[in-house]
This record gives sequence, structure tokens and C-alpha cells, in this order.
Amino acid sequence: MKRPLKPEERHIWGMVAATVHPLPGRATPKAETADAIPAPARAEAAAKIGVAAAPRPKPAKPRAELHYIEPNRKHRIARERDPIGARLDMHGLDQDRARGVLERFLTRAWDEGFRAVLIITGKGVQGDGILKRRTPEWLAAPHLAHMVAGISDAARHHGGGGALYVALKRKARG
Repeated sequence: MKRPLKPEERHIWGMVAATVHPLPGRATPKAETADAIPAPARAEAAAKIGVAAAPRPKPAKPRAELHYIEPNRKHRIARERDPIGARLDMHGLDQDRARGVLERFLTRAWDEGFRAVLIITGKGVQGDGILKRRTPEWLAAPHLAHMVAGISDAARHHGGGGALYVALKRKARG
């Protein structure tokens, strides 16, 4: 967690920032935003000029995050010492269909006892495809938490940035 800047550090940073000039065609950034001013100081300033201080927005709830696959396990998957049990290619699917297909695929792979699968999302037109961005969010869904241990970008020979390794948890015996 970052600590707040001390007043003297803020002053020194202001002097440094004053020497920086924007690139041609770029706007000059504002000197200080409302977030940089502490809430009590904002309220005092607003009271002096007779304006009601705007309440600070509440931070969003933290989203469930998936952990990366531990490096040794990722290496074993990439070298196929831990076999990739199944592959799913989502090229050509829209978001809604891709999510449904992904969830059914993971459920089936986990039921069959696979420990690692490969999800091919593609890179998109400019390397920022929607499936590439959304797949990690979908894998972090609470109803998949008992199956998904972690994710990681695939090795180059498995698709590189356009594919993900998904490590699956062991199925409980019983």
C-alpha cells in the first residue's frame, strides 16, 4: 500500500512537474485534481465559498481475482509433462455464446479429472480482443471457484498471448 506524500515531497514534486512540457498536440494536465486534495480540506474550501461538498464515491467491491498458476506447474504444462487434457477454441464466438461454451467445457473437463486445459481466445484484431479480456473475468466467477485453480498465458507454441492455460483443482473423492 502506498503512503500519502508529505507536504514537502508534494512541493518538490510540484517543482519537478512544472519543468515538464507536454508533447505537441497534447493538452497540459491539470495541476491538482480533487482526489489529491484531502477530504477535510475540500470540505473547508467548499464551506468558505458556500458550495456543498460533493460526497466521495464509495470504492467498488473487490472483484474475485484468479491467481496465476505457480511457475513450476506452468512450466510442466507448457512442456506437456502435466498433460493438457482438453483444448477449447473460441474463435468466431460472440461473448454470450463463448461464456456458455467455456463454462460447459470446464465443467466437463473437471468431471473427467483433467488437471490442465488450454483455452484459445485469439488475440483480436489489434491484440486486445474482447474474448481475450473477458475470459479471465469469467473464469473468476464464484460458481467456478471449486474447479479453477489458476490461469496463465500460454507458451508461444500453444498460442502465446492468444491462449490461456487453466489449471484445474482436483475433484474431491467420494
